[in-house]
Amino acid sequence: MVLKQNSIINLSAFELREKIKTRELSCLQVTTAFLDNIKITEPKIDAFTCLTQDTALQKAKELDAKIASGQKVGELCGLPIAIKDNLHIEGVKTTCSSKILQNYTAPFDAEVITRLKAADAVFVGKTNLDEFAMGSSTENSAFKTTKNPWDTNRIPGGSSGGSAAAVASLMSPFALGSDTGGSIRQPAALCGTIGLKPTYGRVSRYGLVAFASSLDQIGTFSKTTKDTALLLKTIAGFDEKDSTSAAIEVPNYTKSLEKTIKGMKIGVPKEYFEKGLDPEVEKALQEAIALYKDLGAQFIEVSLPNTQYAIAVYYIVAPCEASANLARYDGVKYGFRADCSNLLEEYEKTRDQGFGAEVKRRIMLGTYALSSGYYDAYYNKAQKARTLIKMDFENAFKQADILLTPTTPTPAFKIGEKSADPLQMYLSDIFTISCNLAGLPGISIPCGFTKSNLPIGMQLLGKSFDEETLLSAAHQYETKTSWHKRVPNV
Repeated sequence: MVLKQNSIINLSAFELREKIKTRELSCLQVTTAFLDNIKITEPKIDAFTCLTQDTALQKAKELDAKIASGQKVGELCGLPIAIKDNLHIEGVKTTCSSKILQNYTAPFDAEVITRLKAADAVFVGKTNLDEFAMGSSTENSAFKTTKNPWDTNRIPGGSSGGSAAAVASLMSPFALGSDTGGSIRQPAALCGTIGLKPTYGRVSRYGLVAFASSLDQIGTFSKTTKDTALLLKTIAGFDEKDSTSAAIEVPNYTKSLEKTIKGMKIGVPKEYFEKGLDPEVEKALQEAIALYKDLGAQFIEVSLPNTQYAIAVYYIVAPCEASANLARYDGVKYGFRADCSNLLEEYEKTRDQGFGAEVKRRIMLGTYALSSGYYDAYYNKAQKARTLIKMDFENAFKQADILLTPTTPTPAFKIGEKSADPLQMYLSDIFTISCNLAGLPGISIPCGFTKSNLPIGMQLLGKSFDEETLLSAAHQYETKTSWHKRVPNV
């Protein structure tokens, strides 16, 4: 393990911002430092699907010129950021790590990209993911398997594994991902970073390639809660282009980080600490609970009885929505097109050759569950169970301010270990899925390491649109620990 104390890339985004403000560092110096590290580290990690080095350097030079001439610059001026490759950046390929979109160039910016551009962030590249965000290990990418920076024989988590690995290995100070059933929090836990999934509707989904529209939410990866608060403040807020966007005021998250948690009521769901939880993960969680008690928090055991149905509900609802969303990839409108003699053959071969195995599996599951005679038996019943899961959280939050759970049942597993067993892979998200079904905010923060030096994550869940309390609780824990400061020796 190497802690690069004095290097630019080891500074947090918040620290980099302050040094750029005081002109101790230039935007070009910062951008160059991260791009140089990408050249060294990327061949070992495979976190990116494409790099935007030339435009990043040009943007950095323009920002330095603006600063030199006294012009106003944005909140994220000169800060490099990596973007998951299912978010549109105009003029840059959006592949979703799928052959079917391998040569597709985005014609417009996602709303979060528009806001980042307005804040003068610098885009260093697009990051790898499980194809169309369907997976828990980033092994389902059509192009490459991203490696975990702590052990390159292991997975980084998924589907946002590229973004998590890029931040963990100091190739970017922060990154964006998307979370449908844990796809930010799970890789954040396995790579030792902070991953935030905001409340559904807090961040515009316009320009995000849809997997499951009622579950998807764009969120953040970073090394500190200050960085998370800074980035969330930039991308959050109402967007009239997104019908699911909530017109709710966005707080200044960075100002509320120092709120005391003395007297805060933290609920511990008993269903999350039953059989199947790795002993080292449970030990790290118990130590975190003890620390929170020392800080003055009160703990309450709560029950989420319908948690047992979460995996089943998710793997009906998400594939149903996926089968509808992915129907547009037919070889006619855009993307890959198979060379065929008639239209029906073109539909069939385009989808057969363009989609990977996991995407096909979920399309078939969803199409079956939505078909005549099965809609009520599966999809309709799943939506009713989803409502019960949401009600469980509402009841729990009558007693507690936030909930504390493991993020994942185990540390990162080896590449290929679960790829032949879809059910075992799906169980990797057992602690994160319910949050998406209920539309709640959740954050994963580092809370320890195993004896073999693999990161362990702790998940905090909050009330709708109360990211402030989550960030405050995470920040107070972070100030008393040093897990987030560890850097893998890539």
